[in-house]
Amino acid sequence: MVVHNEEAESYKNKGNEAFKAEKYEEAISLYSKAINLAEQDSRDLATYKKNRAAAYLKTKDYDKVIMDCDEALKIVPEDPKALFRRSQALECLERYEEAYRDAKTIFTVDPNNKAIQPVLSRLHAIVQERARQNAQTSTKVEQMFKLAFDVREDTEKREKAMSNLLVLAKESAGADIMLKNNVIHKIQQLLKVEKNNEIYVNAIRCISQLCKRNIERTRAILKIVGIPWILEMIDNNEEERVNAAQYCLQVILNTFSGMDTKKDTKPDQKLCEENKSEIETLLTCLTYSITNRVITGLARDAIMEIIMRNCHYTAINWAERFIEIKGLQRLLEVCSELEEYKYESSMNITPSSRTIAAACLAKIYENMYYDEARERFNNQVDEFVKDKLMSPDLESKVRVTVAITSLLRGPLDVGNYVISKEGILEMILVMAQTEDTLQQKVACECLVAAASKKDKARTIINKGVDILKKLYQCKNDAVRVRALVGLCKVGSFGGDDASIRPFADGSTKKLAEACKKFLVNPAKENDIRKWAAEGLSYLTLDADVKEKLVEDKPALLSLIELAKTGDQSCLYGVVTTLVNLCNAYEKQEVMPEMMELAKFAKHHIPEQHELDDPDFINKRITVLAKVGVTTGLVALSKTESHNSRELIARVFNAICGLPELRGIVVQQGGAKVLIPMSLEGTNKGKKQAAQALARIGITINPEVAFPGQRNLEVVRPLLALLHPDCSALENFEALMALCNLAGMNESTRNRILKEGGLAKIEHYLYEDHEMILRAATQCVCNLLQSEEVIKTYEGSNDKTKFLYLLCQEEDLDTVMAAAGALCILTSASKICCRKLLDVQVWPETLRCLLANPNKEVQYRGTYMLYNIITCDKDIAAKIFETDIMEILMALTKLDDPDLKKTVENAQKCLTAAEELGVIRKPDASHMVDPFQEANIHEVDEDDNET
Repeated sequence: MVVHNEEAESYKNKGNEAFKAEKYEEAISLYSKAINLAEQDSRDLATYKKNRAAAYLKTKDYDKVIMDCDEALKIVPEDPKALFRRSQALECLERYEEAYRDAKTIFTVDPNNKAIQPVLSRLHAIVQERARQNAQTSTKVEQMFKLAFDVREDTEKREKAMSNLLVLAKESAGADIMLKNNVIHKIQQLLKVEKNNEIYVNAIRCISQLCKRNIERTRAILKIVGIPWILEMIDNNEEERVNAAQYCLQVILNTFSGMDTKKDTKPDQKLCEENKSEIETLLTCLTYSITNRVITGLARDAIMEIIMRNCHYTAINWAERFIEIKGLQRLLEVCSELEEYKYESSMNITPSSRTIAAACLAKIYENMYYDEARERFNNQVDEFVKDKLMSPDLESKVRVTVAITSLLRGPLDVGNYVISKEGILEMILVMAQTEDTLQQKVACECLVAAASKKDKARTIINKGVDILKKLYQCKNDAVRVRALVGLCKVGSFGGDDASIRPFADGSTKKLAEACKKFLVNPAKENDIRKWAAEGLSYLTLDADVKEKLVEDKPALLSLIELAKTGDQSCLYGVVTTLVNLCNAYEKQEVMPEMMELAKFAKHHIPEQHELDDPDFINKRITVLAKVGVTTGLVALSKTESHNSRELIARVFNAICGLPELRGIVVQQGGAKVLIPMSLEGTNKGKKQAAQALARIGITINPEVAFPGQRNLEVVRPLLALLHPDCSALENFEALMALCNLAGMNESTRNRILKEGGLAKIEHYLYEDHEMILRAATQCVCNLLQSEEVIKTYEGSNDKTKFLYLLCQEEDLDTVMAAAGALCILTSASKICCRKLLDVQVWPETLRCLLANPNKEVQYRGTYMLYNIITCDKDIAAKIFETDIMEILMALTKLDDPDLKKTVENAQKCLTAAEELGVIRKPDASHMVDPFQEANIHEVDEDDNET
């Protein structure tokens, strides 16, 4: 045991040395080893714990400081050092009352302790002020309760009171007081009778705010109301109420899992484990609610969206458990539901329900990243299909076909697996040839979804085109439009290759005209118009069809109106059509060498249509922007489908590619929806959205484009474009936008620094590309308005010197930006002033600035020089050993109104040097005009040459 104690003491001493050397992580490790070897409940153990707490204080790990001090105080109660360190940690965590308690205890134990007296005084003032504020908050809460929860009060007063309660719930003190005053019980009672929508929604939002990032409060609330009541909140026909309840459920899950409400944050695995029971219960209840027969269609959609958001491995990773509890069958039940079949146990669904269910299936299938998991997924789908087909009735066939269609629109591999099973495609083709309208309709839908790949399209061309043509002659519009889409999809499998024509010339134009007739007819149902949009999404790969459609204003307006409905089931058709019109789809880069090789091997070479030239594309984009396409895109951007969000981002980026259209995008709410799209989705989608934001940030004042909090949120997506995988254009546009943001305010500059932006931006100062170098230099110049950035330039690095060397660049704008940056640095830092003369070629660089033909550069050169001269007498002497004095004297003689400030600065430099005793004022009789002297030299040289 003695050996252990000596070894522990040795580790403690080494830890002390590491602490003094400011190697805090090493000190923590060494103290931990001492703790492991120390006797339980010994005074030595208390000492080691205290020491480790001191190291944790330095690393700002305040919770661990408190834990170590708690343990030390159990062994040695009222130990002043342990109390002091715990008090510091509590104060940093804003637990002021507890920090004050510890400070008072120290003062009681050791009244002569001078270190604690100012702390005690400061904490006393804070605690008193907080007590006063709490008293005020308590009074406010009481007043708001009287108004908000009394249905007899004036409606306007009640609305305002509930809004005020929502604000109070966002503050920790307000939330605690509200909970103590039984706000949850009051809200429960209110929602039973409340008819005012605004009050109802804000009451639910209050619960969300009370739960946000506070596990104790969330547990207390769930204990009061129970999960069934939380689920009841979501069961409503009012969209705003459903959205508020959906958000509340997501906040509860985020609180338990450690995820923030921002979409790009990851869960805390430790918290997920600690709160596993609550998360499991909530998600299980939600899963069972998917097929609840009595809830509204809107509630069902919201529940599926919550499952989709949390099942993925980037979130709570609940997909495998979802399959275990038969959630897959429940989703397939929703996928197979038809509004046409209304029976006693049918579910309420919206037009978007099947689309959301398909997207949810795709999200779950993404988690099946190993063979066994995929096999389980496929087996459950097989089981569902077999169970349905065991019954010989017509309804079962129809429902299976509808479910297969959803699979083909969700996890495509699974859909193809099912349809390729023996007898399935034949069954669908037979259904298409019956006289029953419903069978024809669902069979058509399935054939359209199945023709997703060239091999499948060819199979349907061989087997199904005649059937589709026959169905197109049907009198029922719902069947006709679906058959039309099938023909459109088959006819477009050549893509934008102008040389492939599956049908006779002119057929695609005729099909497009037929689609437009369905689309623009206001008498047609939304379902028919949605299918017409999908037909156009295939046909608009043909440049002739694009030009015809863009000239048809009623058709474009109908397309946008359809988008504005926000119906997720019309999303694909509308957005894909818009992507095609803008040519915003991904194009494969064809190398000339490969083209020659393909010609030699007699392979097919795609041909570009003459109407897909940039001029025609820009004209189409302009037409779309001016008829209000942005409003439609904003409505559709609510989708949870990452692929759809990518398509929307592509259209936005294509519009933002034209500077004159960027104002329209901002005006119609485009910038607001682009920020979340740039943070979550596919890599290409995020990049497209970020580039669109960068383009907006270049042309439009950031204060207008990204008002309020948005100017901070846009920083991360812009910095993501400063990556080697991004193109030079994307790098350049991101730097330009960041430059404008950096010029806004200190909080935006701090966000850029916090996100690691300075190092990323400075990386581009070493670029050969002139425009990228210029943008990076301008960005650094604006960032130097921050004191934190100046400190980094004062460090032991060559960053200041490199800026100085950039003043010799050929590009005038780069020189101006570098000179501007140096003016800021030399004004704020003497260290940076001294660094400039460490550059070997400093006189040449200074001459370049002072004798520059550009007046603005000259002004910046003289301004910087004055800062350097006044910084240090020795530096000033070194400068005036060169010919700089002659250049300054020459500048003072200039008689140009535009150079007035430069002349003043030059004179100030000479005066300052004279005051420092570096130069003496020459006798006027011996002074020579520097310009006259220069002319004499020039004449001499000419004479010599002659």
